[in-house]
Amino acid sequence: MEQDVESPSIIRQPKLPKQAREDLPKQLAEMDRAKRIQRYVQKDGKCNVHHGNVRETYRYLTDIFTTLVDLKWRFNLFIFVLVYTVTWLFFGFMWWLIAYLRGDLDHIADNQWTPCVNNLNGFVSAFLFSIETETTIGYGYRVITDKCPEGIVLLLVQSVLGSIVNAFMVGCMFVKISQPKKRAETLVFSTNAVISMRDGRLCLMFRVGDLRNSHIVEASIRAKLIKSKQTKEGEFIPLNQTDINVGYNTGDDRLFLVSPLIICHEINQNSPFWDISQAHLAKEELEIVVILEGMVEATGMTCQARSSYVSSEIKWGYRFTPVLTLEDGFYEVDYNSFHDIYETNTPACSAKELADMTNRSRLPLTWSLASKLSQQGLPESEQECQETKTSLDEQVKSPQTERNGEITNMESESKV
Repeated sequence: MEQDVESPSIIRQPKLPKQAREDLPKQLAEMDRAKRIQRYVQKDGKCNVHHGNVRETYRYLTDIFTTLVDLKWRFNLFIFVLVYTVTWLFFGFMWWLIAYLRGDLDHIADNQWTPCVNNLNGFVSAFLFSIETETTIGYGYRVITDKCPEGIVLLLVQSVLGSIVNAFMVGCMFVKISQPKKRAETLVFSTNAVISMRDGRLCLMFRVGDLRNSHIVEASIRAKLIKSKQTKEGEFIPLNQTDINVGYNTGDDRLFLVSPLIICHEINQNSPFWDISQAHLAKEELEIVVILEGMVEATGMTCQARSSYVSSEIKWGYRFTPVLTLEDGFYEVDYNSFHDIYETNTPACSAKELADMTNRSRLPLTWSLASKLSQQGLPESEQECQETKTSLDEQVKSPQTERNGEITNMESESKV
């Protein structure tokens, strides 16, 4: 009699298409590379730098006010309560010591004895009198007499020191509360930066916006390229900072930030992206740090917002979706589309290669044969760039050709 034996079930993975199987390792490699990139500045603007082995810690005490302001709130509140408690206890002990040395505590029930402080019969009452003196409450039950010169001197000292403590601690708390760090939370940057053509030139662009109705006064934007480099002498410079021109020469870096603005960096010969193509950008380990500064309209204090873009967050061949629309009597900003981008026709070559091909296209006819021969040895990226540029030039030249034909016909008719 035969018995049925259950065979273990074999789980078969679904067969992916060939294109998907080829693209999958590349996508996994890009994801792994994006995880391995260490940011210099986080997306929320926090600097990813920790100071270690600082031996000269006394320098923090020389600027004690800034040190207290920079502390976290829990430590700041603890120091605030501690300072007041210590001063009250210290002067309470001094009042009790004066009463003890004068013998006031031995003549509490003696009506003929004139104490230094009336109704002071122990350390607790001395502590309460210290609080009343420093905070100028003055309940009237405990009062200093004119027969105690040492008490008068102590009263003056406590009043002066109490005013200094109040000014220092209240000023520290006021500065910490009014810090404009939270104002930077409503200054937003686009998730990605894009590279595309604008006015016939490759440009690096990102978008900034302000969510509040109270505007940033005298707002300015600047950008830095963070990339390690090695000099000709062999010196390695980690995290070298290079300025990225976002309109400093033309004044475009000074913003009127009422609605979201697209900040543009033209990739020219002075740009650090002059030699970088689309394929080269995917292999680069770089970071673009953008800094927006201005004064808060409500308080007049300087505010700074920061963000960064690594190479995987720079999208080649994309543009930002418009967010500003005209409504009935006003302009409306749709922040749902603030981070949206769409693909556009952009050469895959670098700006340098694009400029070289533009110059070759302007050469005389005698140079055309040599340029044709040189194009046969171009790499694939440059050939794609040439094809894209040719299509763009044809779109620009087609209306001009029609006008030239009309002029020729008119001239022939005039001759007849």
